[in-house]
Amino acid sequence: MGWTGAEAERLSLDDAIRMAQAHSPEAQAAQHTYRAAYWSYRSFRANYLPEVSLTSTPYLNRQINRVTQPDGTEQFLRQNQLSTDVSLSVSQNIWFTGGNLFLQTSAQRMDEFSDHTEAYNTQPVTIGYQQSLFGYNSLKWDRRIEPVRFREARKSYAETLELIASRACELFFDLATAQANLDIARANYASADTLYRYARGRYNIGNITENEMLQLEVNKLTEETNMMQASIEVEDAMLTFRSFLGIREDEPIEVFPADSVTAFEVPLDQALEKAFAHSPDIEMYQRLKLESRSRLASARANRGLKADLYVQFGLSQTADNLRASYRNPLDQQYVSLSVVIPILDWGRGKGQVRVAKSNIELVDTQVEQGLTDFELNVRKMVRQFNLQARQVQVAARTDETARRRYEVALRLYLMGKSTILDLNAATTEKDTARRNHIEALKTYWTLYYGLRSMMQYDFERNCPLADNLPEI
Repeated sequence: MGWTGAEAERLSLDDAIRMAQAHSPEAQAAQHTYRAAYWSYRSFRANYLPEVSLTSTPYLNRQINRVTQPDGTEQFLRQNQLSTDVSLSVSQNIWFTGGNLFLQTSAQRMDEFSDHTEAYNTQPVTIGYQQSLFGYNSLKWDRRIEPVRFREARKSYAETLELIASRACELFFDLATAQANLDIARANYASADTLYRYARGRYNIGNITENEMLQLEVNKLTEETNMMQASIEVEDAMLTFRSFLGIREDEPIEVFPADSVTAFEVPLDQALEKAFAHSPDIEMYQRLKLESRSRLASARANRGLKADLYVQFGLSQTADNLRASYRNPLDQQYVSLSVVIPILDWGRGKGQVRVAKSNIELVDTQVEQGLTDFELNVRKMVRQFNLQARQVQVAARTDETARRRYEVALRLYLMGKSTILDLNAATTEKDTARRNHIEALKTYWTLYYGLRSMMQYDFERNCPLADNLPEI
């Protein structure tokens, strides 16, 4: 285009989109959000895998303490002892019951420094289980909700990248329009200057009126003003575009949009099928419904009878040395049942349940309306996109025709066979047609990436966009 004297970096639309999706602040923020969702999902899955832990809590006690005697009296005695222990345990959450099953082995040593004695207590094997009998089972509900949440996050990341592409298209063509306006202004100024010089010669020999010459001078000054204004618009558009792409260097950018597009139509039934299968909005609606029902289950559990069961079985022995503490172990059992029966809560639990039920009805209504609006938006965008390719073709043809008409009008004016009004009209039509052509291209590509974001489908590779996400 030659709109700047500095060495400019030339960018196509594809180049701009790749840069925006890789380096723009919006893309970086989307990547961090998706990375957080990914590790949150990994953390959720770890809750359903066995956990192995090694525990040790040694302590040294050298102080005077109050000690209860066998006869029930208490005395202050000086204690000088060291306790060391180690425990190895394996635990597993049981998602369908919400309980926890564990297997443990442990050993403890007690050293009495005052009388130089030592004692060992070992538990070779202990099996235990703890369970809330009527409580809210978060493991079961998380197992249903979290996979949906992660699918939503993954599809939202893909959607955000396409929205970034759509925004990049807007800024790309904004800069293209500004550069085209500058080219138009420069060409019009050069033409107006030439015509003014030519008119002065014709005026001196009496071939044109003074009014016509003055009109040409006004045209020249107007085009000079337009050229200066267009230069400012180019700088502003370039700064905005460079900031969006994440380019920190203060280097000029020149964009060159393709004048034509590939005409193809998206079948409406296929668009609806892909959108309902791959859009993050569908996952969001499913998650909202599951979360509302989870809150109802929690409200019901908190309202009624509460009981916690703890059961432990194992072997244990004590001796003066470690080896002997593992001989002839004795069996041990421990069972605990904690029960809470609500008698009077002034309707608080009942109110929480009713609120949760109302929330379910509200969410269901909002989801139903959201799905209806979603379908209408898909239909609207598909209809607009399928017509836009033809509009680009018409705009391109109009641009070419208007340019040729201007050339004819200019020749006729120079031959004295038309008026300055005809030339001005042809100039205006030429400039308007060029801008309309760029605007039609902008609308096409914005709709293209907007439709991709809504359908979450790659038309070129024929696969869901989430299948081609970059590594995080």
